[in-house]
Amino acid sequence: MTESLNTPDPKFDPKAEQDRQWSEWMTLAQDGDAAAYQKLLGAVVPFVRAIVGKRINDPDKIEDVVQDVLLSVHKNRHTYDPNLAFKPWIGTIAQRRTIDALRTIYRQGARETLVDEYPETFLSDETNILPEDDLVFASGDDLNRALETLPAGQRTAVELLKLREMSLKEASEASGMSVAALKVAMHRALKSLRAEMAPKAER
Repeated sequence: MTESLNTPDPKFDPKAEQDRQWSEWMTLAQDGDAAAYQKLLGAVVPFVRAIVGKRINDPDKIEDVVQDVLLSVHKNRHTYDPNLAFKPWIGTIAQRRTIDALRTIYRQGARETLVDEYPETFLSDETNILPEDDLVFASGDDLNRALETLPAGQRTAVELLKLREMSLKEASEASGMSVAALKVAMHRALKSLRAEMAPKAER
């Protein structure tokens, strides 16, 4: 009897296929393929958000960490080895950024650092809320252009704290800005980047 064409292949693994596709897009992105990079970032946002959400309950903070992860992916994309699985690579980045965020939350809870002006968050009003699959960075060039639109202080905060991964103390010494000013500038910068990139995600 002829086997039905609709019978699923018992050897097909959706998760493995997804990882293969993400790895392929990342490899293309490393070679400068902006379209592949856009597809990759759109696909991984829910995956990253799920990892972060397992340890952080505050929706505002979750979105902050998701942006941190995407910035780290952008900065370190050249280090990815196409011969290795992609999910563990980005999953490790997501776990590390989540741990960094938890440490900050614990420090703030213990009142180790007082800030005169509270940082703004991504979800401060409905106009800043993006759909689940919206992108933050459509391509490396888009990110660079978005960074150029930021005021000098905010751009400095992003470059030192996220792209160069300095500690607050190191960034303060390098920039001459106070730790409190850096924190506020960083949150406002991420909010501005998110708003700047939102129209590109809808195209």
